[in-house]
Amino acid sequence: MSRNTIDWIGLREFISRAEQVPGEIVHIDNAHWDREMSTISHELCRHHPRPVPAPIFDNIPDYEPGFRTMYAMTNSMNRLAIALGMEPNYHHEMKFLQDYRTKAKEMEDVDAIDPVFVEKSDAPVMENVDRGKDVDLFKFPVPKHHEYDGGRYIGTATSFITDNPGMGRKANLGAYRVQVHSKNEAGVYISPGKHGALDIDDYWQRDERVPVAASFGQDPILFYYTSVGIEHTHPYGEYAHTGGLKGHPFPVIEGPVTGLPLPAHAEIVMEGFIEPHSTMLEGPFGEWQGYYGRDADEEPLINVEAVYYRNDPIMTCAVPARPPYDYSYHKALARSATTWDYLDTAGVPGVKGVWRTEAGGSRLFNIICIEQRYPGHARQAGFIAQHVREGGYANRFTVVVDTDIDPTSWNEVAWAMSTRCDPATDIDIQRRTWSTPLDPLVEHHGTEPGLKNLTFNSRALIDATIPYERLHNFPKVAEAPREYTEEIIEKWREVITGVKSAEKETVKE
Repeated sequence: MSRNTIDWIGLREFISRAEQVPGEIVHIDNAHWDREMSTISHELCRHHPRPVPAPIFDNIPDYEPGFRTMYAMTNSMNRLAIALGMEPNYHHEMKFLQDYRTKAKEMEDVDAIDPVFVEKSDAPVMENVDRGKDVDLFKFPVPKHHEYDGGRYIGTATSFITDNPGMGRKANLGAYRVQVHSKNEAGVYISPGKHGALDIDDYWQRDERVPVAASFGQDPILFYYTSVGIEHTHPYGEYAHTGGLKGHPFPVIEGPVTGLPLPAHAEIVMEGFIEPHSTMLEGPFGEWQGYYGRDADEEPLINVEAVYYRNDPIMTCAVPARPPYDYSYHKALARSATTWDYLDTAGVPGVKGVWRTEAGGSRLFNIICIEQRYPGHARQAGFIAQHVREGGYANRFTVVVDTDIDPTSWNEVAWAMSTRCDPATDIDIQRRTWSTPLDPLVEHHGTEPGLKNLTFNSRALIDATIPYERLHNFPKVAEAPREYTEEIIEKWREVITGVKSAEKETVKE
């Protein structure tokens, strides 16, 4: 089949394209690494009108100018569109989700392409090389993100690299958090069951040290595949899928220390080894639900033997916190589209929109918009959305609404819940459903390895649609018809929205 062609590689090229779209990038000087950068990024997401720009921090106190950090890399519709090779011209989520779903299907159909190994002399990441006693992770402006974090975290928007010879995996990339313990030691936390955790366990079962590497600042498409947790059988995993989407092999180098494939155009890469069963206390760390996920615990300890970095490196960062935060919108977009696809695949007709809210960390509080076609349709859509693979993990509330409700609007959803949902008959509760150890409400069943991650939750399905038997005689909504409303908004755009019309924005020569 024909391939897409995305003719750029690397974070810097992505930034250059994003800067051509007004409002997508903001440059900030003199913010401190100790919670100031992360707080600025968090508050931008909470208070700045959309699109929320991605902040790039420079002239960071205690560090050389040019050693930069970037937050919220793809946390807008247009930046995510740029990353995936789409035209960055979006203003509403449902239109983006429709195009994104089409793009996702294209991405599923492209053939994976093996990465290409390039000479180290041709790899920008090898512009600077620190080995042995010269390794110092604190050379970079590693942030402390939250007040009670266990330390500074270099890995929050990272691609962590492992392999598994027994499974035929030459590379697996995962977005796992990495804490700096000392200038040449780091800890990594990986949720149980993730590929990276399985890879480490397999090496440890053989009583062998584990080769690992991590990129801190990489091509956003590579990070996209790193963070979405795709199932893959290709030996080069996320590298091969990134190459397939770009339409050409993704350039890597062979790691001088571990032999692992490292992204040639990354900003910063470290590599080293985890000795058999070697751990250190890691955490706590503020998590995506808006709470500190768990107490400090023993996690794998990485002995860092080498660090490579570009001139004036840009470290990508993310700060999970009380939502909205600087990747919650990206996750809401991606997971909404995937859940919509699952509903279609399950044969649920009439789905007109899905929104996995930022307030619920794109997992806990989800909204399904349907055009009702038969009795029980609303409940069917809600129950299936609660238990498909993408929607089942850690869900707590699912609300089903009619097509006159914008699922991205809290006011409209709350109005539908207030006027179309009878709590006695329209709320269903399920118990002992799939949760996560990071959920602040779950009860942990023990500290033994097989029990400490054994967690359940309950979840509610809220039917906030007009009762099916009353579709034709439910009270009329006191609102102007949509076509008339759109006409008035266009005529009085500056008054209603504060945005000047195209005619008024034209600059006279």
